[in-house]
Parts: sequence; structure tokens; C-alpha cells
Amino acid sequence: MNLRRDVFQAIADPTRRAILLLVATQSMTAGAIAANFDSARPTVSKHIQILAECELLEAEQSGREIYYHLNPNKMKQVADFIEPFRKMWDDRFNKLESVMKTYKDRK
Repeated sequence: MNLRRDVFQAIADPTRRAILLLVATQSMTAGAIAANFDSARPTVSKHIQILAECELLEAEQSGREIYYHLNPNKMKQVADFIEPFRKMWDDRFNKLESVMKTYKDRK
């Protein structure tokens, strides 16, 4: 059964977000990733598989080892989707700050 995974469902899980943070700075094998968690190795491998299916992680074989690294293009797509929301909240907080400053100056 081939399930189509959604990027946002994938990053909703805290373990998968932690994996993304681990491989953000360096490529790692599944074993090295799993060593950072209390979960069973097959459980971590399943998380890695989900991230790879969503193309958030890319696998690169080096000899007998498979190294996983972050896919910056896919992460950029996620960031691009989130950016309008970040901007909207920045604008709202800036307006609130302005109102609060005006209110404080009146006292």
C-alpha cells in the first residue's frame, strides 16, 4: 500500500521535527539518528522513511552506509508557505505595539 504523505503531517510529529534538526547541519546514518532517541530503532527508521517519502530528507549512499540529509528545496517550500502567516502576525504585533506606545504616552 503506497500512502501519499503530506509534509505538514510529517512535521507535526515532534520526533520527526527533532530528526530534521539533527540532520540540518550534517548528514547522518539511520543508526546515528536513532542513537539520539529513546525509541526503538525501527520506530526511528519509520520516522525517517516518512520524512524521505515527503522529500524532506534525501538519502545518499556512501559505500555500505546510507546518509540522510535535509532537502533544502523542500524546506524552502514549507518556509514559503508559512511566510505570509509570519508576516501577518508580525504586522499585527507591530500595530499592537504602536497602540500600546500611544496609550502609554498619553498617561
